[in-house]
Amino acid sequence: MLGTESINANKDNFTLFTQFFSTQPLYNMYSKTKLSLKYFQYWLQSGNGKGHGIHSPFVFEFVQQVLITKHQNEAVEAIEMLRRQLKQNQTAIQIDDFGAGSRVVKQNTRSIATIAHSSLKPRKYSSLLARMVAFYKPATIIELGTSLGITTAYMAAANPDATVYTIEGAPAIAAIARQNFETLGISNLQSVVGNFDEVLPGLLQKINRSIDFAFIDGNHRLQPTLAYFNELLQCANENTIMILDDIHWSEEMEQAWFEIQNNATVTATIDLFFIGIVVFRKSFKTKQHFTIRY
Repeated sequence: MLGTESINANKDNFTLFTQFFSTQPLYNMYSKTKLSLKYFQYWLQSGNGKGHGIHSPFVFEFVQQVLITKHQNEAVEAIEMLRRQLKQNQTAIQIDDFGAGSRVVKQNTRSIATIAHSSLKPRKYSSLLARMVAFYKPATIIELGTSLGITTAYMAAANPDATVYTIEGAPAIAAIARQNFETLGISNLQSVVGNFDEVLPGLLQKINRSIDFAFIDGNHRLQPTLAYFNELLQCANENTIMILDDIHWSEEMEQAWFEIQNNATVTATIDLFFIGIVVFRKSFKTKQHFTIRY
């Protein structure tokens, strides 16, 4: 049975939630109404503190040093300027979408602006991932789902000593991401193009070392998500941190999140609603689940 501890990391969630859904079409599995109810339940469960009462040193430190801190990397403004430019770029490109996670109707041609509006993580969550990378200093980072490279750039800039391996299924989108990395002057990453199912095993074999940090943001279906998690799990160590995007995006994603929470190797998970954090540290004597308002 998973224990639940709840805290409040800041108070602008309803504003973010409203802004986010005002720009998104209906989700593939859940309607906006159903997801809004899910979010309301999450809001009620997540309490109103700032870490007080949490009995896990790791999670308390995460809240105080990562979640609610205001520190940001000096590269942030350049990355955000690029985000704004992408959202205004009406250039049309031909794409292939391998996943179920697209928030727009599937089509062969999309504008860069449409992709930027529908698939880029908000600054709030890109910044959080960057702060995690800066604080925990992972040497090897894997990202499944490059998109236009904004979140990738955040993570790579947060720790120049790390190597970020990022996989994108659509060649045209990956090409734009590579241009963006060049524009930003970020070089501590390697871009891989192809279907996750086909290229991830080979990439892990090529890297041939433990994965310290992974961000899974791609195929939003149950079996592929579990397959990617289990593939990465083979290269995980006690200090590895995995982040799953859109854990409440659909019934399949919620089922995947539930099964990952109950995986025997997982010692703790943190539910931030839009993302879920998975921890393997042995300092947790019993499996715990934390619902944290962010």
